[in-house]
Amino acid sequence: MAAKAARDTVIRKTALEGGGVLPGKLADCSKKDADKTELFIVEGDSAGGSAKQGRNRVFQAILPIFGKILNTERARLDKIVDSDKFKALIIAIGAGIGEQYNPTKIRYGKIILMADADVDGMHIVSLYLTFFYRHMPELITGGHIYVAVPPLYKAVWGKEKKYLFDDRDREEFLKTPEGQKAIIQRFKGLGEMNADELWETTMNPETRRLKQISVDDAAKADEVFTMLMGEEVAPRKRFIQTHARQANLDIT
Repeated sequence: MAAKAARDTVIRKTALEGGGVLPGKLADCSKKDADKTELFIVEGDSAGGSAKQGRNRVFQAILPIFGKILNTERARLDKIVDSDKFKALIIAIGAGIGEQYNPTKIRYGKIILMADADVDGMHIVSLYLTFFYRHMPELITGGHIYVAVPPLYKAVWGKEKKYLFDDRDREEFLKTPEGQKAIIQRFKGLGEMNADELWETTMNPETRRLKQISVDDAAKADEVFTMLMGEEVAPRKRFIQTHARQANLDIT
């Protein structure tokens, strides 16, 4: 009873009220129609700066959150909403959390996770999916959660350029005449793109790639994350032994 009371107090007086003040780092959009607005959750100030400059300010909002968030698989809800990172995220979305969730108060129709196109970025996305799946599942079932797909490489030859989204794209491109003479740059992170590149490849609705997350996707991400990062050693050991030969390590 004491734990429940503490949780309810924290939720009521911190994450859900917010005094009507939006998070300081949130670059909000001007449009207020949730059916036509987007919130990009970006890791770090560097990528956040490019995203703020490159976005369409009318319908795209940017929330930079520095560093990896808490693994919420085993965390109590009061501890989660007392975290500055989650507090900013919950207030920005506007719909509340847990029993306080109200779909009519959601501020953005699309909530887009935008992370680096590497294993570290995948880890960050898994952490967010675990949080949404465990504590705000209505956002997933309502079709609000998306993952941006930024390119991993940029190929340049003469005055031409082409963005390559993964190693398979790169290998296929290298077989073409253009690929034979192109200079290929690997993006180490979103922060290496300037505002125009980030808009063109990852934020422009006409040219970007987005993955809409379903319940099955989130459940699978949660299952794998729990196995690899949870307290049980045996399942993790079995997974590593089984898949070691197929591991694709990012050591750049």
